[in-house]
Amino acid sequence: MSIKIYTKTGDKGTTSLIGGKKVSKGDVRIEAYGTVDELNSYIGLCKDLLSDAETKAVLYEIQDRLFTIGSELACDPDKATKMSLPDLHEEDCKLLETEIDKMNDILPVMKSFILPGGAVSISHLHIARCVCRRAERCVIRLGEEEKVDPIIVKYLNRLSDYLFMLARYVAHQNNIAEIPWRARV
Repeated sequence: MSIKIYTKTGDKGTTSLIGGKKVSKGDVRIEAYGTVDELNSYIGLCKDLLSDAETKAVLYEIQDRLFTIGSELACDPDKATKMSLPDLHEEDCKLLETEIDKMNDILPVMKSFILPGGAVSISHLHIARCVCRRAERCVIRLGEEEKVDPIIVKYLNRLSDYLFMLARYVAHQNNIAEIPWRARV
């Protein structure tokens, strides 16, 4: 017997956190983990657009960490959960920093701001970066109301840097010129 995907419990605009607490689907916590979920999906698309096996493996790890972040954000902060959930570690941020440094060693020095674009994969990586920044802002807003583990904000901040560098790296690897921003004067 299959499980039905629809439960009808959210038809009145509420949902349950892990731990059972009902909240509005407009709650800042729901916005935060929903945006992390959106980012995870977008990174899946980016991964599908790329062919480099090493990069795809890193993006898979990132997706796993984003699932970890989403599950932590989906928990009722006032109630201990009976579920065993994974957690984020400093090494997860260090992985992103290591990958950024590896790309930075290969890439030419930026001499101006660059415009997103040049190829579909590059454009999608820039969109993922923007979604990541939005997720970071949502988590920061949540942290202004409730306790949020600071490593989540740090990870999202580092991830947006990684996605920016990855967009540049993909352009470089494919001999696609970056599009410099030239301010109108």
